[in-house]
Amino acid sequence: MQRFKKNTIVLIGMPGVGKSTVGVVLAKKLGYRFVDSDLVIQEKCGKLLHELIEEKGVEGFWQLENDVNASLGEEKCVIATGGSAVYGAEAMEHLREKGTMVYLKLTCEELKQRLGDLNERGVTLRPGQTLEDLYEERRPLYEKYAHLTVECEGKMLREIVTEIAEAVG
Repeated sequence: MQRFKKNTIVLIGMPGVGKSTVGVVLAKKLGYRFVDSDLVIQEKCGKLLHELIEEKGVEGFWQLENDVNASLGEEKCVIATGGSAVYGAEAMEHLREKGTMVYLKLTCEELKQRLGDLNERGVTLRPGQTLEDLYEERRPLYEKYAHLTVECEGKMLREIVTEIAEAVG
């Protein structure tokens, strides 16, 4: 297995894949700090994600997300990004340089079962866009930026965390 030595780990993937859950447990296991970029955005703006998307529109939100993510990346840190973070090329290149980019991958079918109301969750959907459309649009971007892809289908949380921890060991 290829080993990655950067001591910042950035989790990317679709909404509902478990980036925040994996991130918290992984950070505890490694003794790192945990940062959820969606929470950083909400704290900075004083609004929920879906309110920001309504207010700024999808592209405006992506720019805000890009700006916030481009400022992250301290040492010994696990960062869980929002699912749409991959639209911010500047932030993705910055985070990829700072750390190991890990794509948490699930099938679209599994994501559909996990996700409730997409708008309530703050998922950036364009008018008429389905989850399947979003999945097919984002998958190549996740693959492009990832140093490591972790297949999460049928795996327990501890298995996913162990796989990442061993890869960055």
